[in-house]
Amino acid sequence: MTSLAVDPAVTVRGLRVRRGRTAVFDGLDLDIAAGRITGLLGPSGGGKTTLMRAIVGVQRVAGGTVTVLGMPAGSRGLRRRVAYDSQGGAVYDDLTVRQNLAYFAAARAVPATEVARVVDAVGLAPQEHRLVGSLSGGQRGRVSLGIALLGEPDLLVLDEPTVGLDPLLREGLWDLFRALADAGRTLIVSSHVMDEALRCDELVLVREGRVLAQTTPARFLAGAGASDPDAAFLRLVRSASGVRG
Repeated sequence: MTSLAVDPAVTVRGLRVRRGRTAVFDGLDLDIAAGRITGLLGPSGGGKTTLMRAIVGVQRVAGGTVTVLGMPAGSRGLRRRVAYDSQGGAVYDDLTVRQNLAYFAAARAVPATEVARVVDAVGLAPQEHRLVGSLSGGQRGRVSLGIALLGEPDLLVLDEPTVGLDPLLREGLWDLFRALADAGRTLIVSSHVMDEALRCDELVLVREGRVLAQTTPARFLAGAGASDPDAAFLRLVRSASGVRG
C-alpha cells in the first residue's frame, strides 16, 4: 500500500469485493486524507464506483474493513456526515428542481434556506421550476449533485460529477469543490477525464481493481516524465504491465 494520508478520513484494509466469480478487489489497502480533494482516477470498469460504494457503505463486500470518519462505513452516525452523488442520480423526474431539493432537505432535517444556496451553487437557478424529467442529462446530474451538497456534509463522495457538462460549468463546480475543501470538507471525486487530476490535492489511480499509484498531481507528472496527465497515466499503466514505450 502507498499512502500519503495524515489523519485519514477513510481507511480501507484488506477490502475484498466480488462480482459473481470475478474479484473486483482482492485485499485492497488505502488511506484517504481528510480536508483535501482526492481524485479517484482511471478508466471505466477499473473499480472506482465499487470503491466509492464501499466507502459510503452500500456495497456488499466479501471481506476487509472500511472506516469512515472513525466509524464503520454505513454506520447510522454517518448518515448526515457523508453524502454520495452516484452516476445514476437519486432524483424524482416528476418534481421540479426546487421541489427535489426541498424534499431531500426536509428528509435530512436540513434548513430550508439550504435549497436556495444549493440551487445557486450548482448553477440551476434558471431551471429551478422545471420538472427534472424535462432536463438534459447534465442538468439532471447537477440536481443530484445539489442533493449531495445539502447540509454541508463532512465527506462528499462524488462519482463523475462533471460528466456531460460544458467547460464553463465544469470550471464553476471545481471552484466550488476547492472552496469546500478549503473550509475543511473532504471530497473524493472520481473521473476518467485525466485533466481533472490537476485540480486535486491527491490522486489515487485505479485500474483493474488495483491502486497503481497514490500521489500528488505534481509528483504524478514528474514521476512519469510527461507534461500532461493522459500521457502520464498511459506511461504508468504500461510500466505496471511491463510494457515499454
